[in-house]
Amino acid sequence: MKGRSKDRRYGTMKIVIIGSSGRLGAALMREYRDRYDVAGFNRAQLDLSNLNDVRERLRVTNLDVLINAAAFTNVDLCETERDRAFLINAEVPGILARICREKRAKLIHFSTDYVFEGEKRAPYIEEDKAKPISVYGESKLAGEKNVLAVENRHLVVRVSWVFGPDRPSFIDGIIKGAQENREVDAIADKFSTPTYTLDIAAALPRFFAPAGDYGGIVHFANAGECSWREYGQWALDCCHEAGLPLKATTVGARKLKDMANWVAQRPVYSVLSTAKYTKLTGMPPGTWRDAVADYITRFYSKK
Repeated sequence: MKGRSKDRRYGTMKIVIIGSSGRLGAALMREYRDRYDVAGFNRAQLDLSNLNDVRERLRVTNLDVLINAAAFTNVDLCETERDRAFLINAEVPGILARICREKRAKLIHFSTDYVFEGEKRAPYIEEDKAKPISVYGESKLAGEKNVLAVENRHLVVRVSWVFGPDRPSFIDGIIKGAQENREVDAIADKFSTPTYTLDIAAALPRFFAPAGDYGGIVHFANAGECSWREYGQWALDCCHEAGLPLKATTVGARKLKDMANWVAQRPVYSVLSTAKYTKLTGMPPGTWRDAVADYITRFYSKK
C-alpha cells in the first residue's frame, strides 16, 4: 500500500492508535499510514496508569476513530498486580469510550479469548457467556462492559494468539528455539487460533464510519483451530519450505499440567467463531495456516 494517496472513501478520516509500538498497534500504524491521517501514542507518550494524563491528552486530540491496542497482557503478573490490571484493562477503556462519545468518534477496543473459561469444545460465539478464570480475563471482560455501557456504537474486537512482525510472539520463540537447539516443544492440549496482525489491519476498516456502523462485540481470528504444538510445527514446516536452516525440525509435545511455573489459569479451549464477522462483512478470514505461511515468507525469508 506504499505510495497510495489517502483513501477517498474516508476522505481525511483521522485515526488515533493507542499502543502504537506494540505488536498490533505498530502493524496498524504501518498499514494505515498511506490510507488515513494516522497518529499514535506509545507507552512513553501516553501513560495509561495516569488517568488524568489520558483524559487531558485525548480531549485535545482530533480524531474520528480511536483504536485501543494497548493492554496489560502479562497473564501471570496480572494475578499479583490486580489493581494495575483493572486500571489499564478495565477503567481506561471506559474513559476512552466516554471521550469518544464526547467527540462523536468511534472507539475500537481489543479484547481477548481469555474472557472464556475454556470448557466448551466448539468455537465460542459472541453471545456465549463469558466466565474468565484469570485476573487478566476478568479485567478484560470488565473493560468490554465499560466500553459497551457507553452508548456510541463502539466496537469490541476479541482476538486470540496475535502474531506479527513488530514484536516477538510464540511463533518467533519456536523458530528461534529451532534455529538454536536440536529439540523444541510446545503444549499439545490447549487449543485456540492464531490471529495475524496484517489480517486484523485489513479487517478493521470495514467498521470505520461511514463504512460500518456496527457496534457491540465481534470475534476476529484466522480460520481453523490448533494446539500450540500444531501451530509451532506448521511454522517449522513453512521455514523448511522456505529453505531456512533449522537445527530442530519437529516440535515435541508438552501438557498443560507440566507448566508448573505458570501462576494464572489458562482456558484449555478458546477458539473464537468468526461467523458473525463473516456475516457482517461478507469476507471470511483467511486460514491460520495461510497466515503463518505468509508471515514466514514475508518476514523470515528476507533475514
